[in-house]
Amino acid sequence: MNRTPRAKSPLTLLRNHLGWAVGAAYLAAATMPAPGLWLRHTHRIGAAAMLDVPFTAPHFLLSLVLFTAGLQVPLHELRALLGRPTALLTGLVLHLVAPLLIIPGVAFALRQSPDSDGGSGLVAAMILIVAMPVAAGATVWTSKGDGDQPTTVGLVLASTIVSPLTTPVTVTALCPLLSGEYAGTLAGAAQTAGNGFALTGVLLPCGAGILGRLALPRPLLARLLGAAVPAAMLGSLLLTYINASGALGPFLAHPEPVLFTAALAVAATVCGLSFALGGITARVLRLDAPAGAAVTLACGMNNSSASAVLITTTLPDRPHVILPVLAYSLLQKVAAGRVVRAGRQHRARA
Repeated sequence: MNRTPRAKSPLTLLRNHLGWAVGAAYLAAATMPAPGLWLRHTHRIGAAAMLDVPFTAPHFLLSLVLFTAGLQVPLHELRALLGRPTALLTGLVLHLVAPLLIIPGVAFALRQSPDSDGGSGLVAAMILIVAMPVAAGATVWTSKGDGDQPTTVGLVLASTIVSPLTTPVTVTALCPLLSGEYAGTLAGAAQTAGNGFALTGVLLPCGAGILGRLALPRPLLARLLGAAVPAAMLGSLLLTYINASGALGPFLAHPEPVLFTAALAVAATVCGLSFALGGITARVLRLDAPAGAAVTLACGMNNSSASAVLITTTLPDRPHVILPVLAYSLLQKVAAGRVVRAGRQHRARA
């Protein structure tokens, strides 16, 4: 008896075609940037006499995405890390040290370019992205391949927990590589990160999601997840659109092919070196394939949404700085796909 195939839900279709959805968000940002530019600004909610609350869409959407990520953390899987913490510690140290090894070389190479500020804008963008915690999306890629899911989840959580300290320290340490106004601006970004962005914008939403998973009864948690997961996915696409609107709209109005090429080249270089460093370290330490994939993803994947929001906050008059962040966001997904395919091939040969 033939059964009629069950129709896929809109959420499943969106998840299966997320790459196309992200491309559509970029296209919308390029052709209709006005709503995204409006949403980038702070708005007031409520009547002035009774309630006057500032509301910034990018911060709210980032919090929604991170809260939902915390809500989905499989805490029971983390117990396995207690008996084998090598991959977790290796991935965390590598994630924190990699920017200090890679960014100085990129900055030195850009100083040889004819750019008047020695590529400081591009370097500033890369500093702000590599200083962020491991992207929660790394867990998605690990689940698709032959990766160590508990280690990846642990790396996302560990890097998020220490981010209020490590983000400003990394940014401050790399500030001397910049010249002109960017040095002072990035120093201000480090202060912003240290004064609350990493804590209130990254750690607290994720922590609230984890506490919700622990405290809520199972039926209520299931209903909350049923609402939060699609909302976070749509919110992530809207955040992508808002961030891209600040860069692609002005860029297409006044095209600068050299800037676009440089942004793509710098993002590809930093992304490629980060993933390569993770892969080489995994081989040197002779980690097994799943743990090696987790370490590689942790080294190369950073929370690009958080860095874009921080750039919007600290560099509102330099929207072109988001260009390399957008490029990195796409390239790290491509590189993660290669890691996943390599894991599948290794599993097939085993």
